[in-house]
Order: sequence, then structure tokens, then C-alpha cells
Amino acid sequence: MPIATRLLRILAGSSLAISVSLSAASGQETRPAENETAQAASEAPATGEVEAGEWHTSISLIKPSRYPDDFEHYDYVNPDAPKGGSLNSVVIGSFDSFNPFVVRGTPAAGLVTFGGGLLYDTLMEQSTEEPSTSHALIAEAMRFADDFSSATFRLNPNAHWHDGEPITVEDVIWSFDTLKELHPQWGAYYKNVVKAEQTGEREVTFTFDQTGNRELPNIMGDLTVLPKHWWEGTGPDGQPRDISEPTTETPLGSGPYRIKRFDIGQSIQWERVEDYWGADNPTRVGRYNYDTIAYTYLRDANAAWEAFKKGGLDDYRLENRSQRWSEGYDFPAAQNGEVIRTTIPDHQVESMQAYVLNNRLEKFQDRRVRKALTLAYNFEEMNRTLFYGLYERMDSYYDNSELSATGLPSERELKFLEPLRDQIPPEVFTEEFELPDYSEASAARTYLREAFELLKEAGYERRGTQLVNAETGEPFTIEFLGSDPTSSRTMEPYARSLERLGIGTNVRIVDTNQYIERITNFDFEIVGMKYYPQSLSPGNEQRDFWSTAAADSPGSRNYAGIKNPAIETLIDNIVYAESREDLVAATRALDRVMLWEYYVVPQWYNSDVWLAYWDKFGMPEERPDYATIDPYSWWVKSAESGTDAAAAN
Repeated sequence: MPIATRLLRILAGSSLAISVSLSAASGQETRPAENETAQAASEAPATGEVEAGEWHTSISLIKPSRYPDDFEHYDYVNPDAPKGGSLNSVVIGSFDSFNPFVVRGTPAAGLVTFGGGLLYDTLMEQSTEEPSTSHALIAEAMRFADDFSSATFRLNPNAHWHDGEPITVEDVIWSFDTLKELHPQWGAYYKNVVKAEQTGEREVTFTFDQTGNRELPNIMGDLTVLPKHWWEGTGPDGQPRDISEPTTETPLGSGPYRIKRFDIGQSIQWERVEDYWGADNPTRVGRYNYDTIAYTYLRDANAAWEAFKKGGLDDYRLENRSQRWSEGYDFPAAQNGEVIRTTIPDHQVESMQAYVLNNRLEKFQDRRVRKALTLAYNFEEMNRTLFYGLYERMDSYYDNSELSATGLPSERELKFLEPLRDQIPPEVFTEEFELPDYSEASAARTYLREAFELLKEAGYERRGTQLVNAETGEPFTIEFLGSDPTSSRTMEPYARSLERLGIGTNVRIVDTNQYIERITNFDFEIVGMKYYPQSLSPGNEQRDFWSTAAADSPGSRNYAGIKNPAIETLIDNIVYAESREDLVAATRALDRVMLWEYYVVPQWYNSDVWLAYWDKFGMPEERPDYATIDPYSWWVKSAESGTDAAAAN
């Protein structure tokens, strides 16, 4: 598993943010008790306590950063961690491009679209310690207008590319204009940013088409900055480079690593940049300690598991299968202590993981059909027979957080819901949302009967063993799409339950590249497992998840194809929330409407992180409060004694 997987829950979440509080905060990472929420809210600073127009080296959407402007490193890291050795990871599938900023092609591991990855730095660096908080990186400071109509970043004069050229305002402006045009995720994320211009020797100002959007100054810090002079130059073949196309030429970067060697589709090795300009940045000190980071591509998850057991290709894994965690670690290395296992409590927002219905298809456009499909899913049986009782049912798009909707709408939520009363399900106002509970032996009969009645109301009838459209006679069929052969374990029981209703099902497993291609182009009926990464400060990224524009944009994350004006309004309520309290209430309102619309069939989540690793690492005594684990803060133990660790496993 790529080492960035865990950190992507921060990077790809929402307000990828920068030491300023832009809204009142409850400041809770996990779902708090009511008195804790009230206490946190009462202690939270108001926006007016921080003067707009002042320069800041850190910024947060929830509460001021615990770190002062002159902090030297994160509290949990070992600032004297030795450098050396290699971190080895396995990736499923293959790659054919070093350009992650276009929809076409499969980018190599180590490159990410949101966040700079190993190769590129961003204006600000997201904190591993605090939610929705970022610190200065390429930008040494930032400030924002008092009405949140613009944000200005002052570049660090020491920031430079790997070829020694300085990172310039021109690079920042070109990167913004280019990325917004190239990829729908960037387009949605920066939809309301209309202009980037130079406003000082090292200053760039982003102008917004609105006021009051408190998140926009923050998320501009997430901008990946690219080298304009390199992309607009010519390649080794003498031809002009084209950032709108995939490329296999090793690109120029500014980050802590650069590509050392690669075999297209098979492997890629990154090397630490010895003269990395940001090595002394407080977000970097004690981190990025490996001389090399190597990724090897394998065909499927089973091959990856075998590689981990053998050692050498995969040094650690975040286990995601309960069966394997319960029974699979009986191989010699795990028994003799060479492989260590640990369970870590997960304090992050548990983002929705679900069977995603493609609502672009006519058969899923009736809410009664979607509800029937939800009623037919027997989580309790799967948890008992497949998951060893280790998982919890996902019942919110923002589970394990204060953003999750519970009970009936509060007075503050009703402020956002009442204007939409005629556009949203009436149950939103009168019933607490509950998923079916199959704990009782009689539950299956009850829920399947209710599901069948809903399907009849939607125009279907049973003819023999088939459920068909009563008017056309067309059978109701569903194809489940997955990329991992083991996914059949979780799709087939659900498919069998649907077959009891007369729905014809087919579970189709395709290779990883085909899966990515089909998901990118929304070519599926139900995808077996997809999740929507969230943070404690949702904002503009919700448009990429749920907006009409995203539904029609291949490459967006609106996999479900949601096109709902009420949802659009609720997203705007989140984006333009004037306080933390309003943000929480608007998010809860969106959550409950999404749940009652049954766009997806919620699956499960693990409230712990299951980490297994080969005993080759030194690790800080503490872990980051927000990211839970940070493999970049580990080091290879053989480097502690000065051993030549570059060749160490």
C-alpha cells in the first residue's frame, strides 16, 4: 500500500487548509458529548479576534494552531532522526504517466493530485497534528481580505526547484490557471477563484467572485506549484512538453524527493534530495528520512499480501481485511517478532464507504428503488460471518464526528432545511434516519417484504423468478463492479439478497486499470466499494462529491451522479457558513438529506487502524494527533549506528 494512503485522508478531504481562526470552533475530532461541545464552542475564538490583512504563517478553519509562528518542528517527531535506508511499498495495478494533473493516464505512486506528494511542494503544508490547519511552505506567510474576497501569499525567497531555479510568482499563477483548466477536481475546488495576479515582488493574490466564503483563503494554500519553465520547455526529443497530456519523462519538482529510476508499469524508485530547499521547514524536520522510497507494482491484492509476508518489497501495511487481521498473521515472521502488529484508535472523520449506485441510470432514479436496495443489505450477517464482528455500520457521510446528523433536526439545522421543505424527503423533518437492523432472525423477512412493496410502488412486478418492469417486461438486473478478487466476498452476499427479490445480479471483477477507467468515466451500475474522504471542515470539495456539474464531469468524485438542486443549496450553506456552529449545522443538514435520498448503500467502518510492519523502523514515541500514523516520520534502524543503510531492506 502506498505510504501516502493514510495521509490522503487529510490531503483529499475538504478544507485542505493554513495560525488564524476563520470561524468559531467546537474543536472536537471525535463525536463529543453535548457538554463537551458546548464547552469547546464557548472557548473558541471569534473571527474578529484576528485582524484581516495581517501576515500569518499558519491558518486554521477550526481554532488557532497550537504551534507558534516560530515553531521548529512537530511535537511528535524526532528532530534528530537519522537519514538513510529505504522504505519499500507495493502498489496494485500499473502506471503509465508522471502527470497526475490530467484525467488521462494512470500516474505513478508518489504523485498525487491534491497535495504535492513526494515531488512537488504546495504553498502551505497541511498539518498532521491538527485538522484543517496548514503551515507555511513555499509561501512564507499569507493574509486575507476582511470580507474574504481575496487571499495573498508571500513566497519564501529560499524556495527553489531541483534545478536550482527559484520558485516564482509566475510559477504560482501558471500552476493555478493550468490546474483549474486541466482537471475537474481542481476546477470544482477552485470554482470561485477567478483571478491570480502578482501584487508584489514575491506576492501573489487570488481574487474570489464572492465574499464571505471563509474557506477560500485556506484552500488556496493547497495549491500544488509547478515549474512553468520546465513544462513550457522542450523534452529530450526536441518537442515542446504538453502538460495536458500524460508523460513518461521524469518531471522537475521542488519537493523532498525526485524520481531516481523506473520501469513503466512495474516499479518506481524515489531518492531523497540532499539539498532540498525545505529541509529545515518545521513541517519537514524529523520527516522524510529515507534515502529512497521504492514502489513495486503487483497484479492484485493477494500478490501484495504474499509480498508483505515474504518481506523486502513491502515494509508495512494498513490492514483492511478483518479475516486476515484475525487469522492471517500466522506466518513465521509474524510469529517470531520480525513483523509487528499494533491497533491504533482512529480519531478522524469516518468518511462514507458504500456500494455506490449510479444514479445516472434510469433504474436508480426512483428513490423507492434506492431505499429498497438499502433495505435488502444485511450488514449484521456479513459482520458476523465475514468480519469477525470487528466492524461498525456506517450511518453517516461524516461518521465518528460532530458533523454526523443524529436524531431529528436541531433548530439551527432547520434554518437550512425549512426553505427546502418542498424539495427534500418529508421524513427529514419527522423521523430519525435508521438503517435496517438484521440482528433478529425475523428481520430478513420483514425488510425484504418492505423492499418488495417499494419496488412494486415503483412499477415492478414479479414474473416467475424475475423482477420486471410492469410496463415493458424488462428484467431488473444489476452488475456489481470490483477490482479485487476478494471483493466478491462482500458483494456476493448482498447480490444473493437482491436475488431473493427477483433482481438478476452479476459480480464482475476487472483489472485495476480497467476499473479506474470505468470509474473515471462513470461506466458502472453499482461499484462495490467507494468512499468519500472528509475532514472536520467540509467546504468547496463537496461540490466535487455531489454537485450537478461534477456529475457530468468524468474524473470527478460524484460517482453517484447526484443532480439535486436542494443538495446544491446545502453545499452553498456549508461553503458560506458564517460560524463554526453554522458549518456544523449545515453539514448535518446535508448529511441527513443525503441519507434519506438513499444515493448509496452504506457499508461499514473500522474504528481502529490496523498497522503491521517489519521490524526495521525506528519510530517516534508519540504519534500525530490528527493523521494517526505518519510513516514519513519513521526511520530505518540500521541508519542509527551509521551503517550504510541505503541498501537496507
